[in-house]
Amino acid sequence: MSDPRISVIVPAYDEAENMPELFAELAATFAEHDLAAEVVLVDDGSGDGTAEAAEESAARAGLGGGAVVLRHRANRGKTEAMLTAAAAARGEYLVLFDADLQHSTEEIPRFAAMLEEGYDLVAGRKVGRYEKRFTSSLYNRLARAIFKVPVRDLNSMKAFRADVLTGLRLRHDWHRYFVVLAHARGYRLGELDIDLLPRRHGEPKFSGRRRILIGMLDMVSVWFQLVFGRKPLLFFGTSGLAMIAAGCLTGLAALVLRFGFGLGYRPLLTLVLLLVVGGLLLFVLGFLAETMAQLRDEIEDLKRGGSP
Repeated sequence: MSDPRISVIVPAYDEAENMPELFAELAATFAEHDLAAEVVLVDDGSGDGTAEAAEESAARAGLGGGAVVLRHRANRGKTEAMLTAAAAARGEYLVLFDADLQHSTEEIPRFAAMLEEGYDLVAGRKVGRYEKRFTSSLYNRLARAIFKVPVRDLNSMKAFRADVLTGLRLRHDWHRYFVVLAHARGYRLGELDIDLLPRRHGEPKFSGRRRILIGMLDMVSVWFQLVFGRKPLLFFGTSGLAMIAAGCLTGLAALVLRFGFGLGYRPLLTLVLLLVVGGLLLFVLGFLAETMAQLRDEIEDLKRGGSP
């Protein structure tokens, strides 16, 4: 087929049961709306034959060359699967679509239409009642308060221009913060209300209290990168100077007690040493981090074809 305009990228892990319906519905949507589209599915280390089921289902649905199935030898995570699919995609618009069919394939042309309006990234907002609504709402409200993003759901179906991924560094599990990082780069964001449908087959892959803890720690990591990643001395230097100042004040208090009131208090001397030495170490660490940040910027300039 000729180069498609839309690439539907599908991370899949142990979703063999969903493959026949997934490809049948994608093919029907492409035909009904006359979409120049392809499907790029990444089997992320599945043990149930997801890749084989995907290839068979794509052929049965008549997608032919309009479907690409890639494999990870081991389960690497949704972020890595998304990046692998995006690297192989040919479309100008990429649509991130879950293999569990908890969103309708009929949403794809709606997302594409918003991208046509000039948005760089469109995020879906789940509406209606669903099992993890309270946890998801709390997480999204906290993220909006911290990152000031103009969308209300960070972890749902998304569509974006292929060049949005250029320059973004998505670490493991950072697909949740893809919207945040794109917003920080100045891309124009839009939002669509979409229904969350019941899972048809299989078990959820992203659930449990451990996922909540990991999500919160990743949020702190993303916040630190955005706020202090370019100027690490701002954090380490300020903290170090504060500790040195506290050490000097403590030392002054110890001198007043010793020579003004004749009171010696040895733990104060230990505290002075701890604060001053710790502050100096933080300050030196800030300088080292600044050097690393400068080197990273130069490498990024070289990758973009610019000059350092």
